Amino acid sequence: MTLTGTGLTLGYGRQVAVSDADVALARGEVTALVGPNGSGKSTLLRALARLHEVAAGEVRLDGEPAAPLSPRAFARRVTLLAQSRPVPTGVCVRDVVGYGRHPYRGRFGRDDDGPDAVAWAMAVTGVEAMAGRGVDELSGGERQRVWLATALAQRTGVLLLDEPTTYLDLAHQVEVLELVCRLNQERSRTVAMVLHDLNLAARYSDLVVVMHAGRIVTQGPPAD
Repeated sequence: MTLTGTGLTLGYGRQVAVSDADVALARGEVTALVGPNGSGKSTLLRALARLHEVAAGEVRLDGEPAAPLSPRAFARRVTLLAQSRPVPTGVCVRDVVGYGRHPYRGRFGRDDDGPDAVAWAMAVTGVEAMAGRGVDELSGGERQRVWLATALAQRTGVLLLDEPTTYLDLAHQVEVLELVCRLNQERSRTVAMVLHDLNLAARYSDLVVVMHAGRIVTQGPPAD
């Protein structure tokens, strides 16, 4: 599955955050967005997820305009792990991961594949042992793994990750990125992620997109 943005201009009110950006997430490849704080990386990722209004340009999914798709139809194909999320009080890990199945639930809440998808997502992220614990009781690193499990439970062809290694020590950062790459290789997931560590971006991506001051200044293979 491919996801592209062409000529994207994005802003907050009158302030332009991203100008005339062209980015193409190739089928089955991992793309890393890098650059200093405030360069527009997260805004661009949110626009590709249809969570930020596009002032100019177009987002396409598998070559077709994404705008006509209903939110539910789009969410079955593209998911975003946001940089920060509100922490629910009194909700256990298993139920939070189950939120990722929302796009698949019918009128009466039925989702035949839901239990298997949730169990698989919790297993691959290593959070099954804390299934009954409240998310508000977890450490920052544990919560980050739960959010990743929620995104994976959605089982989309495109996975967008905004700083997925936040709150994680180096060992867990590598563990999460190894998992993302394994999903990419074994299941041909198309992945884009915002990273601040250039070494990790070079090691775990097929394409690096460098942003500065709201513009894409260069992009190419990590070796370049």
